[in-house]
Amino acid sequence: MTISSQIRAQAQDLLNFIDASPSPWHAVQTVKQHLTAHGYSELQEAERWSLAAGGKYYVVRGGASVIAFQIGQHEIAKSGLRIIGAHTDSPGLRLKTNAAQVSDGLVRLGVEVYGGPILATFTDRDLSLAGRVNVRTADGFSTHLLKFDTPVVRLPNLAIHMNRDVNDQGLKLHKQNELPLIFGVAEDKKTAPEQFLNHIAQALNINVENILNYEFNVFDTQKGSFWGIDNEFIADSQLDNLASCHAALTALLASDHANTTNICALFDHEEVGSESATGADGSFAQDVIQRIFSAFGLDEEARHCALATSFFISADMAHAYHPNFPNAYEPQHKVMVNAGPVIKTNANQRYSTNADTAARFTLLCEAAGVPVQNYTHRTDLGCGSTIGPILASRLGIASVDVGCPMWAMHSLRESAGVMDHNYMISVMQTAYSS
Repeated sequence: MTISSQIRAQAQDLLNFIDASPSPWHAVQTVKQHLTAHGYSELQEAERWSLAAGGKYYVVRGGASVIAFQIGQHEIAKSGLRIIGAHTDSPGLRLKTNAAQVSDGLVRLGVEVYGGPILATFTDRDLSLAGRVNVRTADGFSTHLLKFDTPVVRLPNLAIHMNRDVNDQGLKLHKQNELPLIFGVAEDKKTAPEQFLNHIAQALNINVENILNYEFNVFDTQKGSFWGIDNEFIADSQLDNLASCHAALTALLASDHANTTNICALFDHEEVGSESATGADGSFAQDVIQRIFSAFGLDEEARHCALATSFFISADMAHAYHPNFPNAYEPQHKVMVNAGPVIKTNANQRYSTNADTAARFTLLCEAAGVPVQNYTHRTDLGCGSTIGPILASRLGIASVDVGCPMWAMHSLRESAGVMDHNYMISVMQTAYSS
């Protein structure tokens, strides 16, 4: 497969984006850096907004969700909004609030399962911790992002000599008893919490007694990579769904001076249902959109007109066909890697796609010169969902669910296609200019 240097550079930028974003809070920080570099101004929800035609803005809620937008040249009531949404969180392991414990001379860190990860993929990996720490100050507290670059925890497998059926029955881990991560050897003069908090304090160069609390995500320190005979594939953690975040952000930044008002909305908590103040089922998107409308004096009638002419693309990764497991797929919907973006459809509205919105996205792909595929889940298997149905129902906007095909979704190490990421960015750019 012949892949241009520009497309490879785009894929490498994606891997760099993911490797810099091992937690939702880091992902938003990475997004902010890109937005600021391209002239976007940060707005605060607690302050009045003053927006101008052609202006570029972003607002963060809860540290892990961000909505960026550029005001278009055309009247919003007539041209509507072009919205692309994705999510910053990925399934995995999160530390418990009182994580450190001593067991048989070792300090272990207790974890909760976040979302639906493939737990076996966390074993025997070079794991570390990334997240945020709240630190006491004279007038309250400040929040610090923290990422341990080197492996500080591990989940060693049980030897096959004690688990003879592992290759026949699969690796099964008891979530309470067998998931705590090994952090180090217990010190005689320190409790397990002291050892752990001292490690945090040293990394932040603060006094340990000033640590109020923390939220940590467990991540794999192995960097993203290209693979395949022509390096046509990529592998990394969190392709689901940071690849969609990167594609949407890249498309937005390339769409300066658009006629329509373009929005890139990246939410936390999709993997656990989106029901939070920072999730797609919260008020964040509605609040931002209503403030945009208010800034330009749209009355109630004009607001309804604007929403009726708007279009929402819910971007979340799609299940690529795996030739080793043909019975896992609907035979007429084999989605292939590096064969183009995927329109995802479900009769029970687990995806927001309908015939009209699928046709609209198909035409966008044709205009962008990229191939397009269609996916439906097997009838006898439960289908996952996305932010698409949630946000479409809240906003009353025509919506389509799409994604790049990938293998090993929810594994700690996922795979996707180099070409597909370029295809998705191209069609998103076309959507923003439509």
